[in-house]
Amino acid sequence: MEPFDSFVVFIGQFLGEHLYQGIFLAALLETLIPPIPTLVVFPTAGFLASQQGIPLVGVIPMIILGALGATIGTSSLYFIALKLGRIVLLRYLRHFKISEQKLIRVEEWFEKYGDKAVFLGRMVPVMREMISVPAGLLKMKIPKFVLYTFAGSCVWSTGTILSGYYFGEAMGFTINQI
Repeated sequence: MEPFDSFVVFIGQFLGEHLYQGIFLAALLETLIPPIPTLVVFPTAGFLASQQGIPLVGVIPMIILGALGATIGTSSLYFIALKLGRIVLLRYLRHFKISEQKLIRVEEWFEKYGDKAVFLGRMVPVMREMISVPAGLLKMKIPKFVLYTFAGSCVWSTGTILSGYYFGEAMGFTINQI
């Protein structure tokens, strides 16, 4: 079995046993360790919820936990960028082939679209994790950052979890019927 296949099997088994905790943990870890994709985990969790007979109202805590996990995780990146500052961050980003010129362009873009960038950026893979860096570097107000991050993460969680949930509903059977 390929490493990715065994990882997917592990995620499926873990979510099957710890659905709500798994959503929170996946969202938290995705912001800190980007290879954990909520784009795979959240729809899978929604699908499993439908297959376990969890009513639609039972999905609401999953959505909130997903948004909360993402907000906590991405806030840590915000605080790292805020506290370490530009010079230390540039030294680290150099390993990812991000030059000072690229960082300047990102900062200029962020100054123009800051609030919208944090909200909408939570819905775009890769940007979901990275939007916290310019927000921290440019010292976006913490309450505003948390509010826009949580709101954008709620939209992302809702869309991805419900896509899996409704897919499971559309299949017309539950795991117990198999």
